[in-house]
Amino acid sequence: MDVDHEAKSSVGGCFLISSLYTKCVQANSHVSMYNRRMPDEQVDIVNEQDEVLYSTSKQEAHKKGLLHRTVIAEVINSDGNWLLVKQSSNKQDAGQYVSPIGGHVQAGESTSEAIKREAFEELGISRFTFKLKGKCIYNRTVSGRKENHYFIIYEIRSDEKPILNEESESFKKFSPKELKTALRKSPEIFGDAFFPVIECCYPDLLKL
Repeated sequence: MDVDHEAKSSVGGCFLISSLYTKCVQANSHVSMYNRRMPDEQVDIVNEQDEVLYSTSKQEAHKKGLLHRTVIAEVINSDGNWLLVKQSSNKQDAGQYVSPIGGHVQAGESTSEAIKREAFEELGISRFTFKLKGKCIYNRTVSGRKENHYFIIYEIRSDEKPILNEESESFKKFSPKELKTALRKSPEIFGDAFFPVIECCYPDLLKL
């Protein structure tokens, strides 16, 4: 599982969540709701209890370091292998492996709607099951932006072949053993934001 396929920061408390898988079945076609987002995309500003305070632009949220929601998903196939993507050269974690799905929750959008949208936008997948794994607060300053994100973390189960968008240059599948070894021996190959997700929801991967 070691072949590429073409196609640290501040972390808040973690809240583990156990829930049943939800089945997602959507038409496998690109429609307007899945088009790339506008630069003035609106997001909900939340407090540390994930309660909505008000809405503003994503640009303003990053400029002022306001806490807002982001959905993250780890994708695991029926063999138990993890799918990670290598970020494109123009992204903040260029050349590093990151969670294959991650994006802002739009103002008024539910997190389950957001994870379906992001899964289609970033991997082209639409037939999968998913469950909520946990939540944590993650912040860092990158490229002059103050990223202050309320991570809402999902696990997706899917065997669909990914179709990458421009944000990723390749993907790689890791067995749990391979991922655990890489996290210990070669942590530099992973983007910073991958670690709080693992610490929050998959801590066994970090144990010796």
